[in-house]
This record gives sequence, C-alpha cells and structure tokens, in this order.
Amino acid sequence: MLGLIGSLTVGATAKQVAGKENRTTPIVQTGIERLLENPDQLKGKRVGLITNQTGVTKDLVHDVDALLARGVNLVAVYGPEHGIRGTEQAGSASGSFQDPKTGLPFYNLYGKNPREIARLFRDVDVVLYDIQDIGSRFYTYISTMAYAMKAAAIEDKPFIVLDRPNPIGGEKVEGPVLDPHFQSFVGLYPIPVRHGMTVGELAGWIQKQYLEKEFGTKAKLTVIPMRGWTRQMLFEETGLPWVPPSPNMPTVDTAEVYPGNGLFEGTNLSEGRGTTRPFEWIGAPYINSWELAQRLNRLELPGVAFREAFFQPAFSKHAGKNIGGVQFYITDRNKYEPVRTALSVMAEVKKQYPRQFSWRKDHWIDKLMGTDAVRKALDQGTSVNEIVSQWQEKLNAFENQRKTFLLYGTE
Repeated sequence: MLGLIGSLTVGATAKQVAGKENRTTPIVQTGIERLLENPDQLKGKRVGLITNQTGVTKDLVHDVDALLARGVNLVAVYGPEHGIRGTEQAGSASGSFQDPKTGLPFYNLYGKNPREIARLFRDVDVVLYDIQDIGSRFYTYISTMAYAMKAAAIEDKPFIVLDRPNPIGGEKVEGPVLDPHFQSFVGLYPIPVRHGMTVGELAGWIQKQYLEKEFGTKAKLTVIPMRGWTRQMLFEETGLPWVPPSPNMPTVDTAEVYPGNGLFEGTNLSEGRGTTRPFEWIGAPYINSWELAQRLNRLELPGVAFREAFFQPAFSKHAGKNIGGVQFYITDRNKYEPVRTALSVMAEVKKQYPRQFSWRKDHWIDKLMGTDAVRKALDQGTSVNEIVSQWQEKLNAFENQRKTFLLYGTE
C-alpha cells in the first residue's frame, strides 16, 4: 500500500541556477517542508520520528522543533548509525536517552533487528522517516529505513518517508548488483553500489518487491515527495543546506567519491578516516605517493585527477603515522565513475606493491561490493574493463526495474 502526498513540480535547470548567487529561497522543497504545510494529517496521532542531525528545514530548524512548533504530538525520536546527533564514529551509535531540550525519549535503532525495533513502535500511531542519504548502497541509513519499514509492518503502523535529494544525482547507476549470498547491514537488497534513487523511491521499491509480499496490507507506506527536484541536479543547485550526514561525510565532494572510495575500507589502505579529507585521500605507509599519482594520471580516468598527498590519520588505519598516497580531484562529475575509478586505483596499487597490498582478512570488501567476484577477479589480474563488463547485464536489468519506482524526471 503506497501513497503519495502532493504532486511533483519540475525544478529549475542548471542553467537557470547559474549566476543567481543571491538566491534566498531553495529551489527544492523537501518532504519535511511539505509535511509542515499540512501537519493536520498527523492530528490526533502519536508520532514517532526517525531522524538525525540532517533532519532540518530550509531554515536549519530541526524536525523535532519544527513538528512540536506545529502542534504535532511527537512522542518518540529514533536514530541510526552515528546516533541521532551524528557524533559517533562508524559502527556505533549513542545509547537511548532523554533529550534534555524537549524531554522526549531518544532511542538508538542501530544494531537492532526489525522485531526489536517493532517493540519501540508499539506506543506510536505513525512513524516518520527523514534522514539525508548519500546514494551509496553500503551507507547504512537505507538499511535502517528498511528495517524500520518492516518493524512498522509488524506492528501494523503507517510509515511515512519525507523525501530528500540524492546528493550525487538520480541518473547514474554503477557497480555490481548485490548477490543475496552477501547480504548484510551494508547491503540488504539486490541494488547496485550506486543506485541513483532517493530514499522515497527506494522505499517504494522495497515495499513492492518485499514487504507487500510478506505483510500484505499491513505494509502501509506513504512517500511525501519533494517539489522542484530533478534527477540531473547537483546538490549545490537545490539551494538546500548541507548538513554532514555522519562524522566522515563532511561535504558533498565526500559523497561524490564515496561509492568508490568507501570500498578501500576492505583493504589495508587508509580511506582517509581520521583526516580532514575522509574518502578523498587514500594511502598506506608503503606507498610512494608521487609515483602512484603519476601512474594514475597516465591512466586518464574520466572526470578525475590525482595529486600526490601525505597525511597522518588521527585514528583508524595507520593512526599517528605519516603515510603517502593520493588525493582524488573530481574534474567532471558527469564523466566521473567512482566505482570503476576505485577499482583502477586498487589494481594499480596491487601491481606496484603486490606483497604489501592486502584485503582485510574478514573479506569486508565482498560485503561492500555485494559479491566476491570482484575481489577474485582483481587477484587474478583481470582488467578493470572486463570486471565492469561482467556486472553490466544485471546492472542494466536493475536500471530497467527501477523505472517503475522513480518519482522524479529530468529537465
């Protein structure tokens, strides 16, 4: 049961945005803004809200404050990985506590399964979801959304997604489609690494492909879509404020490289955690930075250039060590392919440092990739072009399948 509130309006084009430096009104109106226009739909209901620090209005008012100011009976707030306030590092979340500002109970959902989450939904009548995603399958907020949707269905509670932009765009899809044998919290469903969908669109896909089959009419989803967003939009063109979705996602530039450079978590290379440019720098103590930069630039990978870089992570891999590596510079977002680029860098590092480079012993790379085929192919010396061609058929099938669930068009 999927509902849509309101109609969609095509937004301004990139050309219309250019030159309007004094714009004060965002081009894009998010789901929370549209809900606040008509909060009466929540009248008489006990409301639970899943959010974090990214759940803000265009004026940077947090959802909690905005909903309370409109008289909504907000009774509980729930947070994903990194916590409701986004202070925790990867793989952790703050515990449950009472908010000192509002007195509301704040609950941590990270690490809980759907039945455990369902128990937290028993005292609410409807669940809202408003978190800024970044467009990569292994970024866990969409897994939290999927678990919460299932929990709401278990309790027969309506689930409302307040949609936000995909900050890296809604046109491109890239990377292997997840093999169910490698299902984990960094990949629950068969979607590619870069899925090119908003959370509202993904929620509709999850609902139709899985939850309706399992729960029937108890799966009650409503998406409140944005106004003004189109698939080719850069985040900067939306006029919306960027709030870092997690401690190591400080800028939109970080989000752009993350579908590829997040994969370095599965190697012994630092992915830049513990530095001022997480995921834009990669390196290791054994790397000759200027030589690697030269070799990578000779590859002439589309839409990206490399600079030799030295850095010292304050925490995570190689903490406290001066290490060599490269910084990624996106020169053309339309041409840049983050997953292919990351694999090309891995292949070059393996070629230069065959004895030093290694995968994490737990084969975390396979969970991030959603398959072990890529790791095995790189180890066998298969070219990156051939690796990419091997996942293309399933990627094309997903791209055709997702068309049914897209809520927004292009200019």
